[in-house]
Amino acid sequence: MPRTDNDTWDLASSVGATATMVAAARAIATKADSPVIDDPFAEPLVRAVGVDFFTRWATGDLVGADVDAEEAPWKLEHMPDVMAARTRFFDTFFEAATRAGIRQAVILASGLDARAYRLAWPADMTVFEVDQPRVIEFKTTTLADLGVAPRAELRTVAVDLRNDWPKALSEAGFDASRPTAWIAEGLFGYLPPEAQDRLLDNITALSADGSRLACEAVPNIPEADQERAREVMQKASDKWREHGFELDFSNLGYEGDRNDVAAYLQGLGWETVGAPMSELLADNGLAEIPRLHDSVSMADTVYYSATLTK
Repeated sequence: MPRTDNDTWDLASSVGATATMVAAARAIATKADSPVIDDPFAEPLVRAVGVDFFTRWATGDLVGADVDAEEAPWKLEHMPDVMAARTRFFDTFFEAATRAGIRQAVILASGLDARAYRLAWPADMTVFEVDQPRVIEFKTTTLADLGVAPRAELRTVAVDLRNDWPKALSEAGFDASRPTAWIAEGLFGYLPPEAQDRLLDNITALSADGSRLACEAVPNIPEADQERAREVMQKASDKWREHGFELDFSNLGYEGDRNDVAAYLQGLGWETVGAPMSELLADNGLAEIPRLHDSVSMADTVYYSATLTK
């Protein structure tokens, strides 16, 4: 079902299911022979969500290469390495921010992100997690039932990012006068182009001098190639359906030209450095993603780290 302005979800449906897919990939990456990341909570969270397809993949009962469509621009086979490199990028971002003295972090669209529970935060660190109410409730309850406690002061903010999340964040105790480390991981493609700009505007308005932001952006797909991209994604979804997974991922994102993230942030006063996923894979000693055609692939996603000067 295509997205609507007021749609909601849990971690087994719509956009929420992508968070479970990413957690399953992190679970696989954690069990690699020479792991780049360590996320001990990924697999238990995936099991708790209860989507059989993702549970079988996370536990090794299903092999990504066996269910991938040959011509898909991104594949389950590649996701564990990609999510390892992506997770390490954002983990390293937070480590650098706290070394620089930042003691307030915001994780936007937090999904099954367990950084508040697994990173070695400074003793006086406050972490805010922002996501849909059902997503926040599920993760918080599940980890508590597992006997896991946050390693920082965790404040959850149960609000849709399409609503007045800055107000909800402030009401949760966010202090806009202090530098903040923000991350928007796996988010922009699920926002309309204008909502992406509005999100960056709001982050900037809430950020004190010296704040930092890490995010990612998929390059714009030319209009002539968009129909081709939808067809390929549909084929991938059809292949997964044969193995018991019903969600159609081709309907989850928003099309349309987006402002270049680096240029937009620069216009707001951020100094930005970017690196494509292909570079992150190489830096972490992970295999490159082969290019089978001219479509945009996971290797083309660009990861940005920015610092605000006011």
